[in-house]
Amino acid sequence: MAEALEKAALDFEAKAVELTAVQPIRITAYSGNFSPRMTAIVNEFSALHPKVTFEFLPAVKTLDLLANEADIALRLVRAEPDDRLICRKISTARWSLFGGHSYAETYGLPDSPDRLSGHKFVTFERDDVPNVFHEWLVRHVSPDQIVMSFSELELMHAAIRAGHGLGISNVKLMETDRTLVRCFDEIKELAAPHMLLAAPQAYKRPEIKAFIKFFAPRYAAIFK
Repeated sequence: MAEALEKAALDFEAKAVELTAVQPIRITAYSGNFSPRMTAIVNEFSALHPKVTFEFLPAVKTLDLLANEADIALRLVRAEPDDRLICRKISTARWSLFGGHSYAETYGLPDSPDRLSGHKFVTFERDDVPNVFHEWLVRHVSPDQIVMSFSELELMHAAIRAGHGLGISNVKLMETDRTLVRCFDEIKELAAPHMLLAAPQAYKRPEIKAFIKFFAPRYAAIFK
């Protein structure tokens, strides 16, 4: 009996320590979103709140905020988000077709989506995310024009830079990348809301509520 009571007391103490411990704010997003400009905003908040820590979870796969896989997500939203999530719109993400300099010098670049004939393409597709960009390519080019397919965006971008083919990329993320050349204006049908989403249980934490209030407008300013 005494041992059981002691164990219960120790379990209670451990749980109390767990609940009062400072937990990191876990942010998930595509790796490209963790840019120097984004991390500078996080560092600015950290300087004001040195006891608040962060954990970055870079992933293409969508983590489940309601299942506590992360606290905050920076995400493209092509369907209405779960109404239980806290939502803040950051921007409208825009996309276009890009090529590497060596490809442009060898083959030239198309100047509209109607002039893709004769070009080679690389694509991104995987089972755990919507394949919006790959599906757009399939509708606009013949299968033999798609010469490479990747399940990691970084590998697709490397293939574009190497001149293996043209590929679809985010206009804002690529605007400072001098290794890529944009073919034409944005592809309007691919535009999508870029959102900050937070789990309701996480939003109850005062440090997360304060961080979102601080971070969201500053992060949105990057995309203006």
